[in-house]
Amino acid sequence: MSQTARVARVATAGLLPFLAQAGADADRIMGPAGIDAGQLDEATEGSISLAAYVEMMQRAALVSGQDDFGLRYGRQFPASCHGLVGNIALAAPSIGMALRQFADLFPLHQGASEVRLVAETGLLRLEYRILDWRIFDRRQDAELSLAMFQNLLRQAYGPGFALEEVHFEHPEPGERAAHAATFNAPVFFGQRTNALIFRPGDLRRPMPGADAAAFSRRLAEAFLRRSPHGVAPLPDRVRAEIRSRLPEGAPPIEDVAASLGVARWTLQRRLGETGLTYAGAVQEVRRCLAESYLRQPHLSISCIAQLLGYAELSPFSRACKRWFGASPEQMRATGF
Repeated sequence: MSQTARVARVATAGLLPFLAQAGADADRIMGPAGIDAGQLDEATEGSISLAAYVEMMQRAALVSGQDDFGLRYGRQFPASCHGLVGNIALAAPSIGMALRQFADLFPLHQGASEVRLVAETGLLRLEYRILDWRIFDRRQDAELSLAMFQNLLRQAYGPGFALEEVHFEHPEPGERAAHAATFNAPVFFGQRTNALIFRPGDLRRPMPGADAAAFSRRLAEAFLRRSPHGVAPLPDRVRAEIRSRLPEGAPPIEDVAASLGVARWTLQRRLGETGLTYAGAVQEVRRCLAESYLRQPHLSISCIAQLLGYAELSPFSRACKRWFGASPEQMRATGF
């Protein structure tokens, strides 16, 4: 699925001049990701591979030497450049309708992904995550996406808009000053999902650019475009839920089944039909994440163990020896 999920090409709006300003070679960044820099144009229709897009953003941070590249790119990204889905939100009759339509229609903009609007005790959570669990290194995408979403919220609410908290699913980076500067709110890492948390205010308040005719026309177009392509199959949804919950400990199958809206026995049966067991899925996700995290030198071994849901270091060490034939310390020392 990482090869079939797509993201609208408008998600690269302004990327080429932004890279030039950062002194980074676009071909060096995009070539290895399989993207032709010469064909990127913010006015061009079409889409690119989601996996390639995420890889491109990771490489942009590496090549530019800007560890906070995603934040930098996202915070200057105009709210009007979210394509059809963004245009629907901007033309919506009210803030509440804009947020609901943006969350519901986001998969049209980016496949194998979800945006959820969740109410909790006087607050709203605008949650975002990629459902393709095999796209491991996705910090830059998460940070640029939440910075983009903040721009959309600021346009909806006006200059007085303020966040209460910001959550990221990836581990805490070595430097986090840019996060405080971007969001001006407490930022937490290693969370279940990426989320902006804010006070909703009056959701009946009109959007600044409310346009009933444009809203209806674009909404009709969106429903015509709906299709099952890029929707994550059940085994990948299961792995995505496991990945989200690991920092809290190995998730019980009942919790994952409930989050997917199926009974435990149904989940076990449907996984069995694909040759996968739930316990095997947990181990697979842990192994792949361990390999990714061990390549990030600012993460301590004990921190990685916690992120993978181990209460103590020793079970993580035993798991590494079983998976890779070496302890976490040995893997770090050899560079594997």
